[in-house]
Amino acid sequence: MNEPQPHADAGTASSPPSSSSSPSSPAAGAAHAAPAADAPLALRGDKLVKRFGAVTALDGVSFTLGQGEILGILGDNGAGKSTLVKILTGFHQQTEGTLYVDGQETLLRSVDHARALGIECVYQDLALANSLSIYHNMFLNREIVRRGPFRLLDHRQMRERAAQCLDDIGVHVPSVDLPVERLSGGQRQAIAVARAVHSNAKILLLDEPLAAMGAREAGLIIDLVLRLKEKGGLSIIMIMHNYAQTLDIADRIMLMQRGRVTFEQRSAQTSVPELMDIVRREYRAMRSTNAH
Repeated sequence: MNEPQPHADAGTASSPPSSSSSPSSPAAGAAHAAPAADAPLALRGDKLVKRFGAVTALDGVSFTLGQGEILGILGDNGAGKSTLVKILTGFHQQTEGTLYVDGQETLLRSVDHARALGIECVYQDLALANSLSIYHNMFLNREIVRRGPFRLLDHRQMRERAAQCLDDIGVHVPSVDLPVERLSGGQRQAIAVARAVHSNAKILLLDEPLAAMGAREAGLIIDLVLRLKEKGGLSIIMIMHNYAQTLDIADRIMLMQRGRVTFEQRSAQTSVPELMDIVRREYRAMRSTNAH
């Protein structure tokens, strides 16, 4: 297979294609939408392919994410969503295709490389230490230490910064000293999002943020995401299963099936019935192909 050549660093600039191109390899008749023509792009993928041996997990996926935009990516298990997220976080490198971060051609070499560029991901498992306090989790692996020969943790400063960060984005907890294990599922998700935002994220990836949540807790996270959008400066990709919730939150949606983008549209210009009809047509076409 032809592997892309890595660039020396993330600052290696090139001339990316026009931001108005559509996703590649779409299903026949698929509609496409893009950010406003004058909106700068935070992230762009051009014909991304990922193979694992004989298995093609991504088959020519192209997408754009405008600065300050929320993009909802929909699809069933096996659609390629998780593989795409792993490429965007530097966990995997694409087999073919090009990724642009802030308009610069970039091959993400590692998770740390992606984070250095301001790309953070909150996974379903949240990666929180349940027995530790909220403020300890906010500063996990990037603790503040006092100056001096003993390098002691500065608990007071971490408490104050954690409380300020949560207050800034409207997350309310009784105390930042509270162990995470005593929080509800929605509150834990909010803490994980707050930690990513506090690390100066420019691009935030949320992997199934509303999975297994009741209406009240899902509402808490939806409100948080919309507040983050209103504050500006943050571009968000949400990997989702629930079509109705995604249309309520995202500016645009992108439907993935069998490693390809089969539909893309502004949320206000599509509907749950239309999306379900596309999924049904693709499923019937797949069954017909397999039957022959």
